[in-house]
Amino acid sequence: MIWSAARRSIALGLLAACAFGVSYLAFAQRPTEPAAPVGWPSYGGGSGALRFSPLSDIGSSNVSDLQVAWVHHSGDVSDGNPETPDRTAYEATPILVDGLLYVCSPFNRVFALDPETGEERWVYDPRVDRTLLYANQAVCRGVSTWLDDRVSGSATACRRRIFMGTNDARLIALDARTGRPCADFGEAGEVDLARGVGRLDWPGEYQVTSPPAVIRDLVVVGSAVADNRRVDAPSGVVRAYDARTGALRWSWNPLPETLDPVAGALPPGADYTLGTPNVWAPMSVDAERDLVFAPTGNSSPDFYGGHRGDADRYASSVVALRGSTGEVVWSFQTVHHDLWDYDVPAQPSLVDLRRDGRSVPAVIQTTKMGHVFVLERETGRPLFPVEERAVPGSGVPGETLSPTQPFPLVPPALVPSRVSEDDAWGLTPWDTAGCRERIRSLRNEGIFTPPSLQGSLIVPGAIGGSNWGGVAVDPRRNILIANATHAPFVVTLFPAEEYERRKRADPEAEIRRQRGTPYAVHRERLLSSLGLPCVKPPWGTLSAVDLGSGEILWQVPHGTVRDLTPIPIPWRSGTPTLGGPLVTGSGLVFIGAAMDHYLRAYDIETGDELWRGRLEASGIATPMTYRARAGGRQYVVIAAGGHSRGGMKLGDALVAFALPD
Repeated sequence: MIWSAARRSIALGLLAACAFGVSYLAFAQRPTEPAAPVGWPSYGGGSGALRFSPLSDIGSSNVSDLQVAWVHHSGDVSDGNPETPDRTAYEATPILVDGLLYVCSPFNRVFALDPETGEERWVYDPRVDRTLLYANQAVCRGVSTWLDDRVSGSATACRRRIFMGTNDARLIALDARTGRPCADFGEAGEVDLARGVGRLDWPGEYQVTSPPAVIRDLVVVGSAVADNRRVDAPSGVVRAYDARTGALRWSWNPLPETLDPVAGALPPGADYTLGTPNVWAPMSVDAERDLVFAPTGNSSPDFYGGHRGDADRYASSVVALRGSTGEVVWSFQTVHHDLWDYDVPAQPSLVDLRRDGRSVPAVIQTTKMGHVFVLERETGRPLFPVEERAVPGSGVPGETLSPTQPFPLVPPALVPSRVSEDDAWGLTPWDTAGCRERIRSLRNEGIFTPPSLQGSLIVPGAIGGSNWGGVAVDPRRNILIANATHAPFVVTLFPAEEYERRKRADPEAEIRRQRGTPYAVHRERLLSSLGLPCVKPPWGTLSAVDLGSGEILWQVPHGTVRDLTPIPIPWRSGTPTLGGPLVTGSGLVFIGAAMDHYLRAYDIETGDELWRGRLEASGIATPMTYRARAGGRQYVVIAAGGHSRGGMKLGDALVAFALPD
């Protein structure tokens, strides 16, 4: 219908030209305005994190012609060698402002690149200690920018600033033109974020992995802390700093208002309560409503909470904070008394929905459970029904479980929430039988099966559902695009006094002390004897959701085992995914995120794969797109760095694709 309407318009135009004696050839050859530049000013494409661009130069008819336009290598990659023991994960999404592309490496070097050639304009190195082991590997997902409207003249130093949080807990402000630290910000361009959060067990225990949020003249930062180490983990405080001076303007200690955040004597080095939920994922901003949307993790440690009491109030929640003061406006909890590491991992997306003939500002929050919550932006009230359902009880001694959990009725869950023996899978009858026996041996009552001494099957798992890459929303078509993972884990609690013995026996396993609780924990993926997932594929999917009705329009496996096996077999099993999608005005969905070495383009209407471009390593990041100058080409850019925890090849490439010049 669209094409027939276009043909009718062209025909009417030709008739009109003839009727008025105008030469069509002369009309067609008139100079036209070159296509305007279109940037990507923040991690999510804009403050609302829709990961949508109106650009449509690349469409279904020509996407097959995409080719590599340029590649930039940061040089910052480590597989955990003795000289650089921490492993890297290149998860960054660049931003494009004022004609330059800005991206950070896993070791927090910031690069300003020519967006059409990838050539370096400047590089800033904060000299993070590469000999440390950081809580969540060496990671930097992106930088943020702010323009000082009190200062005139584009050449004025630090009029535009680039902000970055670092692995060693600093907030740094750089001059966007030169890369030099802004001397008037904090102390010589940086603020020490470790100050006040409590004693660190080691310097890399507390880090910043996501880009700061910027609202008016404030820079808002959260933190990532090491999981499952201790009850008194560093504070999860969220803080806002003056974008000009670096002065602290407000702090939000994630505790209920009924609890005194400084009751009793805080330990040395702590200004904020320890062990509280943290905000490690990117935040979103609605400047017009003076709101910052913070997705919170759970209280420390993850898998035992008998000590938490009321301190769980804001854990695993979407919290709307007043941007100017840090006060809580509303909160919505996605998991009560979270014992599954079901942190809210993704940046909230802000979109206007049509309801009863009016536009309703909404927040869309995806979760590790594969649940999609659609909330009213000003109140947190669900816009689709959510019901409290009874969930399994009888936790370990000392634990208190929530009797119910919230389940959205629509949209339906993006991944399975239960696994049975019939779902056991393997390449041979022998490993299939082994998986069936392993599933049979575990406590297994669905998505909210609590951790146990027996060993519990956690479905869809701590990297399950939709993770830190976030979602993309096409506001014109009213479609949400989300990638999700189906990768169950096994969590086993055991008496704390057995920790040393078990850790010595299996030093490579994820065995954590959970100091201050009666139990240590062993977490592992549910894998077969051949190292493959024990459940039927697909293990990763890409889904389209109609935001009007809440129904899933299509769902397809995403990713192959092409780069995971000795023989390159392109079996479309779907793989676990980290990173997220991008949607363009032409109806294309671009996404890496899988464990094979490809960037793909899908048709948003059908889910058909239209193109795939080969990468040097897996694109475990979220792509972005732009047109840097009037009349220039549209580029699609993704970081291709793999991920050490998935056993993938590591890399340091930032790859730009474009149509032939």
